[in-house]
Amino acid sequence: MSVSSERTSARDRQVSARSLFCLDHDDVKSLGGYIMRRISVMTAALILFLSGPSFAQEWIQYASRTDFFGVNFPSEPRVKDIVYSTEYGITLPGRVYSVENGPNRYSVTVVDYKDAERVHTARVEQCRKNGGEGDACQNDWRVDVQGAIVYASWKFFQRDAKVTHYAWYVTDMVEGHRLQLTNADGSRTFAAIHRHGTRLYILEATVPPRAPAPGLFQQSLQFLDEEGKPIRYRAYYTTGYGEEWRFPAPPPPRAR
Repeated sequence: MSVSSERTSARDRQVSARSLFCLDHDDVKSLGGYIMRRISVMTAALILFLSGPSFAQEWIQYASRTDFFGVNFPSEPRVKDIVYSTEYGITLPGRVYSVENGPNRYSVTVVDYKDAERVHTARVEQCRKNGGEGDACQNDWRVDVQGAIVYASWKFFQRDAKVTHYAWYVTDMVEGHRLQLTNADGSRTFAAIHRHGTRLYILEATVPPRAPAPGLFQQSLQFLDEEGKPIRYRAYYTTGYGEEWRFPAPPPPRAR
């Protein structure tokens, strides 16, 4: 597995508001559904804080050329292979990239759905060989793929936690879902879920009660192309189902 990471200097920390500002919907309840990210006073204050030497020594810009994403972590993540069970009962390979930093926990779970059609089709064929017919042997691969974001979101709802925010969300024009939860111990979890190409991405950060939202992690996600370059689209990259639905979805024109 080819994985690379890059340590950043204090100067590199003077980045855009996209990486610095994370809206906490537990604290902000009524802003008309839209907030401008580039709030000059807040951004300037955050830049001064985050460009300090102690901060720059800790956080890294991490990039996985294997799973085509980049994100900020407080240190080099542990990478663990997993088996992921989908909504319709097949298992797919995945990886969890995780860091524990004191009471704070950060992770990116990546699941590759590229073999979903093959696995579902093999199951249908076996069902028919065993004498099954009709709906009993239905091929659910499209439904399984199309519902991947919703299913991953639903699993957060099953936790011993109160969901305080749940919304449609985009990162570099790639659609997804965003959640905030308050856990039984008072800690808070911030999650974002996207599907890009054949992969499902689940970002999750948990911080102690009354701690700031983990904006440097949550807002830093980038999707990478085969050359390791960040992707940003000019129109929404959507996984919506329609007559011309294809998997993976054809990408719209890129802005970079």
